[in-house]
Amino acid sequence: MTRLKLPYVQRFKDRHGKVRHYFRRAGFPRVQLPGLVGSPEFMATYQAALVGAPEPETKTATPGSISALLVAYYASSGWQALKPQTQANYRNILERFRDEFGERPASALTARHISGLIDKRSDRPGATRNLIKRLRTVYDHGVWRGLVPSNPFKDVKLPKEGRGFRTWSEGDIDRFLDHWSKGSRARLALMLLLYTGQRRSDVVRMGRQHVRDGFVSVIQEKTGTALEIALHPTLKAELDALPLDNLTFLVTAYGKPMSPAGFTQWFVECAKDAGLPDRSGPHGLRKAAARRLAEAGCSPHEIASITGHISLREVERYTKAVEQRALSARAVAKLKQ
Repeated sequence: MTRLKLPYVQRFKDRHGKVRHYFRRAGFPRVQLPGLVGSPEFMATYQAALVGAPEPETKTATPGSISALLVAYYASSGWQALKPQTQANYRNILERFRDEFGERPASALTARHISGLIDKRSDRPGATRNLIKRLRTVYDHGVWRGLVPSNPFKDVKLPKEGRGFRTWSEGDIDRFLDHWSKGSRARLALMLLLYTGQRRSDVVRMGRQHVRDGFVSVIQEKTGTALEIALHPTLKAELDALPLDNLTFLVTAYGKPMSPAGFTQWFVECAKDAGLPDRSGPHGLRKAAARRLAEAGCSPHEIASITGHISLREVERYTKAVEQRALSARAVAKLKQ
């Protein structure tokens, strides 16, 4: 029997005789790999760990400072329970704040300071919302541990959401496909994003092991939601033309898996090369996929069965970009009947 050999995977028996597998790589989080080796659950977790960001070097922190509060949060069980890629995303947000304000006393931060921070970042409402949410959690942990007397972020009103990621139009999609020929990595990336409706962190982990019986199996890295997405004929034709020698569909020029951040940077450049507007990134195609489904007459529940959204309110937010012209023509056609 052929044994699947994967780098950085260690196998051992626990005291009950049960075989367990762990992802262990220098500088990366230690991750337990669930299920049977090669199963969708096992491979999804392995791929997430493989492309997850390595732990940054430990910084010294002055006791009582915001930096020390972050160090305590990073050591908490709540932080350790987050998935590797989620940790990488959150840490990226928090470390930028730490670089600017880390040496300030954590207990001295007030609602007035936070209001000034929001005003200063008024041109980045989405990023500001994410920062406040993360710091609210950090201070909640600090209050629970007795490191700060109160949470100044608790009653802070979040700024209104900005435009967010730009939704791709049909013209954008056509222009991209006209520029990138069949068999190119850029074209494959667009097909995976558009016809599965998944986030970049899920698309970079997809491989042939996830395609079975006409469906693409996905365990969403962000939410843990398990999905079975019907394989669209256009995407199937693209995948059938691929070689069989890679664990993932999308790899670097050196044949290595792509990280979510690296994938985004590369894909944005591909969009620029095709003459698309600024902010034409991967998440805009997830929104375009939801828009297409809405235009096809799919219900919010049907759309959520593909995108994996738990909240139908989120689905409605994603489908705000439904082509108004096409919908108005359908509406008038109904009046004529």
